[in-house]
This record gives sequence, C-alpha cells and structure tokens, in this order.
Amino acid sequence: MSKHTPQVGFVSLGCPKASSDAERILTQLRAEGYEISGSYQDADLVVVNTCGFIDSAVEESLDAIGEALAENGKVIVTGCLGAKGNVVQQAHPSVLAVTGPHALEEVMGAVHEHLPKPHDPFIDLIPPQGIRLTPDHFAYLKISEGCNHRCSFCIIPSLRGDLVSRPIGDVMSEAETLVQSGVKELLVISQDTSAYGVDVKYRTGFWNGRPLKTRMTELASALGELGAWVRLHYVYPYPHVDEVIPLMAEGKILPYLDIPFQHASPRILKAMKRPGDIDNTLARIRRWREMCPDLAIRSTFIVGFPGETDEDFEQLLDFLEEAELDRVGCFTYSAVEGAAANALPGSVPEEVKLERQAIFMDTQSEISAAKLAKKIDRRMTVLVEEIDEEGAIARSYADAPEIDGLVYISNGENLQVGEFAEVVITDADAHDLWAKLV
Repeated sequence: MSKHTPQVGFVSLGCPKASSDAERILTQLRAEGYEISGSYQDADLVVVNTCGFIDSAVEESLDAIGEALAENGKVIVTGCLGAKGNVVQQAHPSVLAVTGPHALEEVMGAVHEHLPKPHDPFIDLIPPQGIRLTPDHFAYLKISEGCNHRCSFCIIPSLRGDLVSRPIGDVMSEAETLVQSGVKELLVISQDTSAYGVDVKYRTGFWNGRPLKTRMTELASALGELGAWVRLHYVYPYPHVDEVIPLMAEGKILPYLDIPFQHASPRILKAMKRPGDIDNTLARIRRWREMCPDLAIRSTFIVGFPGETDEDFEQLLDFLEEAELDRVGCFTYSAVEGAAANALPGSVPEEVKLERQAIFMDTQSEISAAKLAKKIDRRMTVLVEEIDEEGAIARSYADAPEIDGLVYISNGENLQVGEFAEVVITDADAHDLWAKLV
C-alpha cells in the first residue's frame, strides 16, 4: 500500500440500520481509492457514525467523538445524533462537519473537502457485495428508511424522516449479490418492515425481468428463493403480517418475527400512540402458532412510561404470561429529548422503573426457560458463529445475532464458521441451548 494513499478511520455506533449506512459509506470510500485505517494514529481523518435515539446512546456517541478528536483531531460526524440540532457542535465545536443519517453524499463531500480523493480510483478492489461490518456469513438488508408512525416516545421520524421504500428490484439485486458472495443469512431491517411499499402504493418493480410488487409479502417470498436464511426484523402487527406466516410454515423464510409490542395496557398503548387491541393481538399470536408451530416471536417492551400504574404493569405481566413470547427485551422509559411523551403527566420514579424491569425480566426468564426446555432432544439446523476450545458456538432459527440466544455444540470443534450443522439439543437454560452434532 502506498504511503500516499489517504486513510480514513471509521467508528460506527448504534443499530443495524446505522451499520447499513456505515457499510454504504465504507464501500464508497474504498471505491474511490481511500484505505480504511484500523487505528486513529494511521488515519488522516476519522468518520464517526453516531446514534441519538436515547440519552445513553447520545452520551456514548459524544464520548466516541471526543475520543476520536483527542486521538486524531480531524473528525467528521454522521448518523442520527447529527440530526439533533446543534448537539454535536455544542459539545465538540472542532469537528470538521456534521451530517444526519443516510447521508452518503454529504459525508463523501466532507471527506473530499478535508481529504482529497486519490487520482486513480481502485474500483477493482471492491467486491460486488461492497464493504460490510458483519461477518461473511450474515448481512443486514435494509429495505427502507424513515417511518410514518408518530409513537410518542420515539424521535426516529425527526431523525430519519418519513418512510421511503427502496425499489424492490434494487433490494433483490443486493440480496442476490450477497448470497452469491457467501452470505448464509439475510436480516431484513427497516424502521417498519411491514410498511414496506406503502409510500409508493405497493408499486410493481422488476427483478431479473420479473414483476414484483413493492410489498413485504412479495419481498419475503422472493428472498425465500435465494437459498439463504431470511429473518424479518421490526415488524408492526399489521393485518397483512398474517400473509408471511404460511411462508414460514413452508420453510421459505425463517419462522421468526421481531415485533416491538412495547406494552400491553390499552391506556398506556394509547398514550404511546401504538395499536392497543391486546385481545386481538393474543388471538393473532395463537393463530400464527396454529399455522406455524415453530414460530419464534421476539419483542421489546418499555416499563415506567409516564402514567404507568401498578395496574398497567400487572396487565403487561398478564400479557407476557399468556403470549409466551420466545425472546424479550425490556427497557425503562427514557425521556428522549424531543419526544412528545416527555410532556405527559405521571412521571414514574427511577427506582420504580428499575423494580418493574427486574420483575418483568424475572417473569420472562421463567417463560423462556420453560420454552427452551421443550427443545431438549429435538433435532435442529444451526448456523455456526464461532469455534473455541470447548467446541462450536452457533445460532438457531430462533436466534438473531447479538440480541438472542446461542447454541453451544460440545463436539463441534471441526466445524467451520458460517457453516450449517445438524445437531440434537441436549440441555437448556433461560437463554441458551446446548447440543451435539447428529
């Protein structure tokens, strides 16, 4: 590598949607001949891709910017925090430039201004699938930007705007290229996956000359033809979600739904500006499981929302026990700057929030342990994540990377990362499974 080749350091924080933005920027940097530096010292400048959703994420992002400034001195900021007014400039006035999320052109413009690009772009160094931050065997597939909902606790629409769906032909071409490059699992992401195509009225697009409607059902079906695991994230429980369950039952896509229910008290859901018919939700979950008994449902919930009473919290626990969800996360309410919910009465004391969170997670832990225990002696296909001295670590269809559980294979030391393996489950706890090769 020539010592004159300009080098860019890159720090990426936040959710998979932010990682997808980062991958596009990294791909463009490499396409234009920039090298990506692994250290502050070797970099000519540093790009920090930030998160700004909750207070702790803002603090982490500001700390990362401060570290990059201290270690390198030349810093360009992008991502969700950049869309929150002058927060970055007030904390770190010496940054070179600040952009919001999904701002590839603006970021590259700032890079060009402060670090002129090489004269001869090394296009041939870029693999067809671009530069990715994930391991070779799985990839995030972003299908849209923004969100049309106005949940009172969320500022995503103010950070990322209203829903903008990617053309279905572009999405499918990217997915096909990823699978051809060796990707075994596609994780479909957006702010609202089930709303895909609403903004373009489900317009018909084309993939390899074949017409496809810009809609979640048609997209999931087409993705299921590529021979990889397909996992749906961030799905609102719209009526047409029912249409993808048969695809899961047929084995075309993974029987896995990530649905952020957020709460179960109709009163709190109304204050959140979320769908509030819990009885209907429970009935649909039962129907889904009748159609696809293996269905794994992951969800997230918020406790301590303004006005949440003991009765509201009990309703949430009752829902949890009746729904028997497979994977659950629970957050205490955070008063995100700019969120409408901050103006609601009935602030819940922090110690009460934490107590409710602990009770919630204890309740879910018992449910999860009972569900996983039923998998003992069952045969499963798993995707290998890591090899260590004790064997192999893998994921099942019910386990998304970095957020769900793991499968520990005692005799899997000869497996390869990114390989599918057939195992029999031998033990379980509240989160993970233990197995041996068939």
